Amino acid sequence: MTDEVWKDQTLVHTFLTGVRGGLPFASTQIEILLRIVYALGRPIESLADLGCGDGILARTVLGKFPAASATLVDFSEPMLEQARGQLSSEGRDVCFVLANFGEKQWSSSIAGRGPFDLILSGYAIHHQPHQRKRELYQEIFGLLKPGGLFLNTEHVSSPTCWVRSISDGLYIDSIYKFQRSQGSQKSRDEIAREFFHRPDKAANILASVESQCDWLRAAGFVDVDCYFKVFEAAIFGGRRP
Repeated sequence: MTDEVWKDQTLVHTFLTGVRGGLPFASTQIEILLRIVYALGRPIESLADLGCGDGILARTVLGKFPAASATLVDFSEPMLEQARGQLSSEGRDVCFVLANFGEKQWSSSIAGRGPFDLILSGYAIHHQPHQRKRELYQEIFGLLKPGGLFLNTEHVSSPTCWVRSISDGLYIDSIYKFQRSQGSQKSRDEIAREFFHRPDKAANILASVESQCDWLRAAGFVDVDCYFKVFEAAIFGGRRP
């Protein structure tokens, strides 16, 4: 199974309404992301959101920089439909692009909208093979303005099976609490079974945050760091000089 599963409307709905809402420390991740964006010390005039899903990251930044143009990219039409529903009626300069950044020619579909002050990605790049991740970071570097920022909110690998088991427990507890708050009557055991047997799991190709920060440095990024990490949830990135 590959990341083609994300073209399924039912899976997309299940993820957005049941799993994504239960991501651990989701609000903290948004706060950290905005803190780093503010630290650039300049307005965001143009941004791109790669693997945008329902556009939550782009919407977060546009809430603070409403004059910015935004380019939202996803290879899943159901995801883009969700993003359009959230943003298209707000009268902003927003462009929705159906493109697969697993293919090298993807960047030509948005190059005319760049260069960008900010490029974001949320829980998307981990579906790519490691060599493609490295190439993608180089392509993202080329799409940024001088001083532009790339932030990847991402699912990263655990160093050991023991650490991964702790991470899994955190995710299950968080999803369980969220779904209960939404009226679900599922037990924690049911949530755990769904978590371990979810159809998108086989599409995950996780890399360590340390390796990915090294790949960013090799691509030319500066101020590279992991700005936030709780087990397998991380925010890392860097700036183009």
